[in-house]
Amino acid sequence: MRTLDPRSIDRDVPAALTLVIDDLLRRRVAEARTVDGTFAADIAGRVAAFAAGGGRRRSQLLWWSMRAAGGGAEEADAALRMAAAVELVQTCALIHDDVMDGSRIRRGSPSVHVSLERQYGTDGLDGPFGGFGGSGAVLAGDLALAWADDAFAEVLLTTPHSAGLGARWRAMRTEMVAGQYLDLQTQATGSRSAGRAMRTAVLKTARYSAVHPLLLGALLAGADARTLRGLNRAGLCAGIAFQLQNDLQGVFGDPRRTGKPAGEDLRAGKATYLMAVARALCVRGGDTEGLRLLDAVVGSPTATERELRRVIGLLESCGARAHVAERAERLCSRTLRTLRQTELVPGPAARVARLLLDAGGVAFPAADRGGDGEGGGGSGAGAGDAAAEDGAFTGAAAGRAAAGRAVAVSGAGR
Repeated sequence: MRTLDPRSIDRDVPAALTLVIDDLLRRRVAEARTVDGTFAADIAGRVAAFAAGGGRRRSQLLWWSMRAAGGGAEEADAALRMAAAVELVQTCALIHDDVMDGSRIRRGSPSVHVSLERQYGTDGLDGPFGGFGGSGAVLAGDLALAWADDAFAEVLLTTPHSAGLGARWRAMRTEMVAGQYLDLQTQATGSRSAGRAMRTAVLKTARYSAVHPLLLGALLAGADARTLRGLNRAGLCAGIAFQLQNDLQGVFGDPRRTGKPAGEDLRAGKATYLMAVARALCVRGGDTEGLRLLDAVVGSPTATERELRRVIGLLESCGARAHVAERAERLCSRTLRTLRQTELVPGPAARVARLLLDAGGVAFPAADRGGDGEGGGGSGAGAGDAAAEDGAFTGAAAGRAAAGRAVAVSGAGR
């Protein structure tokens, strides 16, 4: 295990993550070439190209949680390599998700199954998982998950906290699959339950995208039970807020920013909390015409642009959009309150808060952002930025921390 200077990494976490991830991907693709050249080019190469992109929010959460829980030089290398494993799990999830949803675009480019179909001219041919492209993409996702498990297993050999980390990793993978299945099941059964939609959001997004990365980082640093509970609560609130914002973006977002065609979620009939709220509000208001519109358009792959615009207008006029946005904001407020009560190292804790609030669609308070003006959720900051962000935190309790003291989040914010 290498001994790294965590303060140097703090200055640009995404860059450090990219170096580790790219090195891992190069080694895995080279191994694939020894197995078969076609497999390496078609499957391993696509996995590597996919994993090289994305916002790396989960891996950044893992790093900053490790630092906020008092981790330092001894944990730095393991944290980066574990973060790379998390990125590969996300690669698996997205590749499989695109196959199951029939999504043809991901991050503004053809999804993996579509690119395979185009390469071999099999687009539109029937077969398992939607044909050759879908089957190949399933294998690509499987390979990404295998690479993730291999990378994580290597980390466990270097840490004294392997038992807790192993249990957390298993829970993350299982809950990710459970959440995806519930997403499919609610679409198949036509479920309109807001409670079911929220349960799916908790498993598919909140725990997978926020809670587990936070706890993996904190466990690596040897965090105590109280710190883990605080991070768990904060991550759950922020993760649900993130899913609610994602649901809103799926309907109201600009395709140039979302990387997905406008109206895709409506045509797919996604059983989101947004849609459940819209139906409930229409029932409460006696809007039978609105209910008929939702029944006719949502889930119809042949819905016209005019019909989609009518549904979008209904989501606005019935109050569903405002209701979901307000709930996301309340959850972000609860996230910050919970972090205030959790003993964490101040500068890294500010970075955790910033990533969580940005994920939930609530900007980190401008006065606490430091001087970088970057709103995307956590590229590294220099000493001046870190000092400015420390202003959002004041000591609330003595405890364990890398600098010999622990503090609680108390900054201004929502």
